[in-house]
Amino acid sequence: MSASPETVSAGSARFTRYFIYGALIILAVVYLLPLYVMLSTSLKSLDEIRGGDMLALPTDPSIAAWLKAWGEACIGVSCVGIKGYFWNSIKMVVPAVIISTLLGALNGYVLTKWRFPGHKIVFGMMLFACFIPFQAVLIPMARLLGLMGLSNSTTGLVMVHVIYGLGFTTLFFRNYYEAFPDELVKAAMIDGAGFFRIFWRILLPSSGPIIVVTVIYQFTNIWNDFLFGVSFSSGEASPMTVALNNLVSSSTGVKEYNVDMAAAVFAALPTLFVYVVAGRYFVRGLMAGAVKG
Repeated sequence: MSASPETVSAGSARFTRYFIYGALIILAVVYLLPLYVMLSTSLKSLDEIRGGDMLALPTDPSIAAWLKAWGEACIGVSCVGIKGYFWNSIKMVVPAVIISTLLGALNGYVLTKWRFPGHKIVFGMMLFACFIPFQAVLIPMARLLGLMGLSNSTTGLVMVHVIYGLGFTTLFFRNYYEAFPDELVKAAMIDGAGFFRIFWRILLPSSGPIIVVTVIYQFTNIWNDFLFGVSFSSGEASPMTVALNNLVSSSTGVKEYNVDMAAAVFAALPTLFVYVVAGRYFVRGLMAGAVKG
């Protein structure tokens, strides 16, 4: 007795679903394996690391390596840990993300609702800036920072990341506002609302999804940046990525892999936190931007 077409179809659908779930689980395990190795190694002693399996769980977990990485690890000739460099990155990332996001929103607003002669050329030039490699702007940016007296400072790094990220943030908001109803803006103008009132009271409150996308994108790029940090800062003014590189690249003394891994986890925590907290809003923002674009 042969199976009915409905039974065959249901069995095929079930097999496909199990296959997809299985493949996703395997890929998730592979993707998360480096994070597991970092965490487990940071909780082991040096003797256990040297004599044990890299994938084995720590037999006697300890946060001693975390405490040393935070407050005692030697970076160059200074043995004060990574905490100062961590806060350098926070002081750099937060204002850079806020400023670049607000300026991008304002640019997108102007380029879609207050068009002026040549607005397409301006947008095209800003779009072209998105494709300029980091290395091409190092020398002119270093010259500009020197003339402004912002070399080797957190303020200088904030300015660098705002300028370099402005093309991307403008692109995001311009595409999002392109589909925003012009009638609402015109009605507000008839009611007497000015340029900034329309922006603050109408467009910006409706921009939640694209703001989340922009903030996560900028936060990730700025926090993980190494080239600008190593080029425009040094010593105690360096961001977290530069300090981490100097820590793990040290060739003096005993190589403390558990401390290196703990420092690497510290460096990854902010971006991990941002994605965990705002990940679902990031996906919604991408979908909303795709629909409106």
